[in-house]
Amino acid sequence: MTRHLLEVDDLSAPELATVLDLAERPDPPQVLAGRGMALLFEKPSLRTRNATEMAVVQLGGHPLSVRAEEVDVDVREPASDVARALSGYHAAIGARVFDHSTLKRMAAAASVPVVNLLSDASHPCQALADLLTIRRHFGRLAGIQVAYVGDFNNVARSLGLAAASSGMTVRYACPDAYGPGQADLDAARAVGGDVSSTTVPAEAVSGADVVYTDVWTSMGAEDEAEHRRHAFEGFTVDEELMARAGEAGVFLHCLPAHRGEEVAAAVVDGPRSLVWEQAENRMHAVRGLLLFLLAERRERHEPGDTSPAP
Repeated sequence: MTRHLLEVDDLSAPELATVLDLAERPDPPQVLAGRGMALLFEKPSLRTRNATEMAVVQLGGHPLSVRAEEVDVDVREPASDVARALSGYHAAIGARVFDHSTLKRMAAAASVPVVNLLSDASHPCQALADLLTIRRHFGRLAGIQVAYVGDFNNVARSLGLAAASSGMTVRYACPDAYGPGQADLDAARAVGGDVSSTTVPAEAVSGADVVYTDVWTSMGAEDEAEHRRHAFEGFTVDEELMARAGEAGVFLHCLPAHRGEEVAAAVVDGPRSLVWEQAENRMHAVRGLLLFLLAERRERHEPGDTSPAP
């Protein structure tokens, strides 16, 4: 069966560690030489497109990005047909979509790995980059305490699963009606994590090694922006809140950042911010993931050959 990555818990804890190790390889094997990866974008993208295209290039391959209007998934033709067609041309498919069910239908039909480049439900490649950033900075993941302040969105969900799987402590601080549900907390705890939620940012941030936030209004929810600005009053990560973090605590944000809204300019542009390293690590993390998925695929077809190859 073809391995896909639709959510970060599609990887076991040891597999997640392997992906991070592969992301660190300075001279990766050219597993995509003479091959391509199709990248479908239903949503606008800066970091995801650049990171993924360059990861493919670094593996010797050719990235082919396709905009939503060029395909018109489920209008011009169903997601399953799109996946079957692209499987005939490419070694892997990446898709950044509005509806997570689109990815599920693509994965069910594809004969090559499908990678979630963002959906309304999850953002696993971002979570891989987050962990890579934390591990590079602190030299470890186990025992690190992460405080996520703001909207429990796709980024927060994937971050929680990845961090919990890696032995980290996760504290969410979200306004009423914008926090994780019990099912989300149970899912993170099921992979072995210490995960909790509060409506008081100072409680979550106290002593944290990592303070993380994201925009209050995600793509597709723009009509809620004004209402959310009121609901999230008091949840801005500013210098006062960062002062409650651990002495060596750092700040992360998946970007783009709205300075003066979810984060103060003095924090995102300050000395404790790792956001630019985090953004670059998107490329390294995707490269590691592709090495892992393509090695998995080779092993199933050629038992005994464990080298990362398509």
